[in-house]
Amino acid sequence: MQAVATWRKGHEILLEDGRTHSVVVDLSPDEGGTSAGTTPLELTVLALAGSLASTFVALARKRHLDFSGLTLVLEGDPPSPAGVIGGVHGTLRLRSRADRGDVDTTLRAALELCPVGRLFREAKVAVNVIPVVSPTARSS
Repeated sequence: MQAVATWRKGHEILLEDGRTHSVVVDLSPDEGGTSAGTTPLELTVLALAGSLASTFVALARKRHLDFSGLTLVLEGDPPSPAGVIGGVHGTLRLRSRADRGDVDTTLRAALELCPVGRLFREAKVAVNVIPVVSPTARSS
């Protein structure tokens, strides 16, 4: 795994993963940037969302928990004066006919196994996600 950060101008930084993917990070205008990209702190919450969602999908498939749609929305608490996120909370919206208990169990396991979530736990940043299950239409 590789990460290359290349300064472009102002506070704008190009991040590349050593494969074929890249993302630009920048600060907001009130922090001296031009908002050419997400901030590095926002990127950490985006990474958490991607990691948690992909972990949930992998576990749901292993557990034969069928679903037809998934959206995870996370909100990071405003950073402290030291620039640290106080916590993250959110909602996992799932379209499924699965039992709510099975969804809850799978989400708890995903929160425990999610690699980026582990980094948040070790940094003592609480992550709380509530599942909201909407039933899918039954086939006729």
